[in-house]
Amino acid sequence: MSERLKSGFVAIAGRPNVGKSTLVNALCGGKVAIVSDKPQTTRRRIFGVANGPDYQLVLLDLPGFQRPLDLMTERMQRTVESSFEDVDAVLFMLSSQERIGAGDRFIAQAVFALDIPVVIALNKVDQQKPGHIASQMKTAASLGDFLALHPISAKTGDGVADLRQELIELLPEGVAYFPRDAITDLPLEHRLAELVREKALALTRDEVPHSLSVEVEELGERVLRARILVETESQKQILVGRAGRMVKAIGVQARPEVEQLLGHRVYLDLTVKVEPRWRRDPASLERLGI
Repeated sequence: MSERLKSGFVAIAGRPNVGKSTLVNALCGGKVAIVSDKPQTTRRRIFGVANGPDYQLVLLDLPGFQRPLDLMTERMQRTVESSFEDVDAVLFMLSSQERIGAGDRFIAQAVFALDIPVVIALNKVDQQKPGHIASQMKTAASLGDFLALHPISAKTGDGVADLRQELIELLPEGVAYFPRDAITDLPLEHRLAELVREKALALTRDEVPHSLSVEVEELGERVLRARILVETESQKQILVGRAGRMVKAIGVQARPEVEQLLGHRVYLDLTVKVEPRWRRDPASLERLGI
């Protein structure tokens, strides 16, 4: 007999860099999605799974709403637009650090037209004064007919437990959609590649991140071989660094989390490859799961 519990899907909407992935990790209690201050960090839809004794809350971590600039960002935006079908609620995220403006109102217009509950999370309140938070909450409240508004800090965890409970109460009774010990639907190879990309994003300059991707070439019992893809020779030079120092630093930073995920020590072999215009090539995007 199937286990009965409150279970369902909540899509997370918001502009790039408002903290969606950080919140998914906080709600799920583990590393589901990589985190970076660079736009376009999240490129695919990721299911984050938060499990409790009597619930399974499945969160759709999505790319930020954006104007497509190439085939990659066009696919990312299509993923966003199609992900609001058959969800039980929407979590609309805003950043208390930034002015709530036209981009937020555009997203609000889309999500409030869905005829499903919308919960607003005003993130990054740990870095703001109470008066500013109150002002931002007043502006957020004017965006549409929301069910609840939660000031939170996904980084510190403030307000996250109350937000989780709010979302759980919106779920219907059902069955578990994922194994009860799962925290994501991402295949292991993709999770490992993303961990490497996270460290590369943290260490590289602004001209590289949008053109950077990572794919696993070999996953053995004691070795992980992955290649970092860029679009130009100049980007490759940045990623390799003088005497290979940059790519070595990426490996040093990635290895602890890679080994934690795998559960054992591993030799991490990273190479950098130029693949011109991969963001505009359908075959490359398919291979990379975008």
